[in-house]
Amino acid sequence: MKLSPGDKAPEFEAKDQNGETVRLSDYKGKKVVLYFYPRDNTPGCTAQACNLRDNYQALQEAGYEILGVSSDDEKSHKKFIEKQELPFRLIADTDKAVHEKYGTWVEKNMYGRKYMGTARTTFIIDEEGVISEVVAKVKTKDHTAQVLK
Repeated sequence: MKLSPGDKAPEFEAKDQNGETVRLSDYKGKKVVLYFYPRDNTPGCTAQACNLRDNYQALQEAGYEILGVSSDDEKSHKKFIEKQELPFRLIADTDKAVHEKYGTWVEKNMYGRKYMGTARTTFIIDEEGVISEVVAKVKTKDHTAQVLK
């Protein structure tokens, strides 16, 4: 399923790094940056998370809540958050249910080898739960600028 600006953001329920349930509906009335990334503690994913961390104040002042999603488990997320001092929640989508709803679990191809993985994609969701923008070409080191533009 390919989501586009103007589409209602699919509701989801999943666990964060502390095992607490997160629902998109918990953020009704707030703008949400829902970003999907491949793996904790890899160079590109760390650069992206740290760029959001370093600009967290500006994102909050603009009214955004940040939620990161990967297929890593809660323990991995907790370590990633502690190591990088991330101020936002990470969703452990180990069963790929959230990925499936957002169309981010895709076939990839590296060196001729096909495999399933996360398409690094960010969905910017407005206060009404509608997708206002989809960032498919994420610049990991300058992601905040893509969100705030």
